[in-house]
Amino acid sequence: MSVYIIGVAGGSGSGKTHFALELQKQLGEDNCMILYQDNYYIDQSARFDGDGGSVNFDHPSSLDFSLLAQGLRQLKEGQDIKVPLYDFKTHTRRPETLTKSPTKIVLVDGILILHSDLVRAELNEAVFFDTPEELRFQRRLHRDVHHRGRTPDGVKKQFELQVRPMHNEFVEPSKSFADIVVKDLGEYSETLNSFCQRLNTYLDS
Repeated sequence: MSVYIIGVAGGSGSGKTHFALELQKQLGEDNCMILYQDNYYIDQSARFDGDGGSVNFDHPSSLDFSLLAQGLRQLKEGQDIKVPLYDFKTHTRRPETLTKSPTKIVLVDGILILHSDLVRAELNEAVFFDTPEELRFQRRLHRDVHHRGRTPDGVKKQFELQVRPMHNEFVEPSKSFADIVVKDLGEYSETLNSFCQRLNTYLDS
């Protein structure tokens, strides 16, 4: 089976994950899987010093890109992979893993995947969601408070001290590696329809 790998990138809160999930829903989970950059964080528990603390989760050094790239190569070779699980409340990598089998289409979701030359080398194409900062911040605030046990003050502090500067230094420049750039203001149906049409043709071939 031929595996086609698409990078779905953009800043935190850019809409990339919603797009990836909707694309997977349209194509079907039997045909399309999603690998999340967030699963590949290096264990940060020894350095984490509180909500909005000094550990920089938006810097490339916080991620195990070599393991992600290795997994993509294994999927291309038709092998199952063991995806690590990261616990955002304890900031540890869990002992258990998630087994994933190859599908014809693999979406790789993450803010820094286009920054990593190791990951880029495994992609067939990439899309980047170019979303205004204020919209990205509001989405991240909602996610981190409601789903990751964070405080609003901690999220705001982290955004100002880490997320914004890391976005400007690493994420935004990686846009140049994207094949498609989407200006997302909460509406990406045209891009979604275009991807679905093209990928369904690929799946039928």
